[in-house]
Amino acid sequence: MDISDSGCRITGSTRLTGLLGSPVRHSISPLMHNESFRILGLDYVYLCFEVGEGSLERAVSGLKECGIAGFNLTMPNKTCIIPLLDRLSLSAELIGAVNTVVNENGMLSGYNTDGIGFMQSVRDAGITVPGSVFTLMGGGGAASAISVQAAIDGISELNIFVRPQSRFYGRTQRTAKLISSKTGCRVNVFDNADKAELKSSLQRSSLLINATSVGMSPHEDESIIEDTSLFDSHLTVADVIYHPMRTRLLREAEGAGCKTFNGMYMLLYQGAEAFRLFTGRDMPVDIIRAKYFGRQ
Repeated sequence: MDISDSGCRITGSTRLTGLLGSPVRHSISPLMHNESFRILGLDYVYLCFEVGEGSLERAVSGLKECGIAGFNLTMPNKTCIIPLLDRLSLSAELIGAVNTVVNENGMLSGYNTDGIGFMQSVRDAGITVPGSVFTLMGGGGAASAISVQAAIDGISELNIFVRPQSRFYGRTQRTAKLISSKTGCRVNVFDNADKAELKSSLQRSSLLINATSVGMSPHEDESIIEDTSLFDSHLTVADVIYHPMRTRLLREAEGAGCKTFNGMYMLLYQGAEAFRLFTGRDMPVDIIRAKYFGRQ
C-alpha cells in the first residue's frame, strides 16, 4: 500500500503499528487503520510485515527494540507468539491464541479481539446477550474465540457441535471445561452428527453460529445445516464466512424467516478493538464501515 494514498503523513515522531503474518498482502487492516489515523489526526502508521513462524521471534525482538506501539497477528503466528509475551488477557488465555499485542514500555501484552468483534455483530443484530443460549458449529480458532467471548459477555449456555474425528475435537473439549470453570456459562460439546441434540439446542437458542469453513467459496453449494426444518423464525443465524457474502446457510435460514448476518463486521469490529488498544481512541467505525465494507 502506498501510504501517501491514504493521506497519512510520516513525521519524526510517527508511531508504528502493523500486522505480522504470512501471507499478509490481502489484508484490509492497513486501509482501516491508516484511514482512521488520518481522520482522527493521529501520528501513527500501520504496515504489513511478511513474517512466518520461523522468523517471528527475531521480528518481535526487533520491533520491540524499535518501540513499536503494537501489532496484530494472523496465521501462522497467533499461538506461537504466546511464549514471547509478558502477559495475556483473560480471553487470550482461555482461547490460547493472540491476535493483538500492545507494547507498554517494553512489556508486551497479548489480547484476542476476534471474539469481541463477533459479539459486537451479535449486539448489532439485536440479540440480548446475557442469559442467552447459543449453538455453535465448529471447533477451530474462530469458534474458540467466539466461545470464550460469548461466555465472558454473559450467555448462560453454549452448545458446541464438532466432528469427533476433527483435529479440533480434543481441544474443544478442553476449552469447554476451562470456560465452564472460569465463567458462569455452561458449555457442552456434542457430536456434529447428533441431530436430536442439535434440534433440542436450536429450539432453546437465540443464535446459531457457523464457525466452520463449510459453504466458503468455491464450495457455495454446501451448508453446515442439511435439515432446513431445524430453522425457526425465532432464531438468528450467523456465518463467520463472508466470501460469499450470503452462504447457502444464510439464504436457507432467511427463507425460513430467520434474521441473518455474516462475518464481515466481525472483521471490522475486531480491528476497531485493536485500534482502541493501540491508541486509546475509538476507531471511526461508521466511516470505515461505509468506505470499506459497504452493505452485508
